[in-house]
Amino acid sequence: AALQENLDKKLFGQHLVSKVVVKAVRGFLNNTNAKKPLALSLHGWTGTGKNFVSKIVAESIYKRGLQSKYVHQFVATLHFPHAQNINLYKDQLQSWIRGNVSICPRSLFIFDEMDKMHAGLIDSIKPFLDYYELLDGVSYRQAIFIFLSNAGAEKITEVALDFWRNGRTREDIQLTDIQNALSVSVFNNKNSGFWHSTLIDRNLIDYFIPFLPLEYKHVKMCVRVEIESRGYTVDEDIVSRIADEMTYFPREERIYSDKGCKTVDAKLDYYYDF
Repeated sequence: AALQENLDKKLFGQHLVSKVVVKAVRGFLNNTNAKKPLALSLHGWTGTGKNFVSKIVAESIYKRGLQSKYVHQFVATLHFPHAQNINLYKDQLQSWIRGNVSICPRSLFIFDEMDKMHAGLIDSIKPFLDYYELLDGVSYRQAIFIFLSNAGAEKITEVALDFWRNGRTREDIQLTDIQNALSVSVFNNKNSGFWHSTLIDRNLIDYFIPFLPLEYKHVKMCVRVEIESRGYTVDEDIVSRIADEMTYFPREERIYSDKGCKTVDAKLDYYYDF
């Protein structure tokens, strides 16, 4: 219930995300006989809410949220920076996952910047995501894996723009309109950690979840929530000024925010003497 409530209150312009994430997570947690771990892949431009959603999922399962010792975050450029060390990283990653799931079967692993991960590295965790009852005496069937990536964002924007140009609302977009094209786009993207990945090839990712680019009205929603969270009264003039400062694309139509809601926090510091 908390997961649904938090997504409804704090995530804007992402009707597909709210629907799919709640169904997937709730269904998985209530399933006493899962055949494999839950694997969600979140895709979209920077600032559209991918990290935010993984944080909310962690908070809905663990008391300490991202601070829980059962939640493990990997950032590609921080934890796996050098291509020449890929074999070492593969061993370390397998060892880390095996060790942590042995301690807590309901472990959560979040992989950020999948679009910057070296191709082939993520395939080292394929056995843990597959339909095995036990691997060396350990069951991975209660674990959750969340992948975050900018890869596929162009494809998502393409679909959103088509709907907009045809006079249809973004709420008309269904998962079926995007999911297959998104998985193919990510699989064939040479700049993606999922490039020709066996995780996609073997259908081990349960959902490819598209984060739509955010519009002007969604940026304003983000600003209002941020002001309220800091204990200030919402000033609509400041809300509009911050939203107006953002850059939008495509160049002609200027519909979608370049950075989503990413820089709202920093821009607020300029207007308020916190």
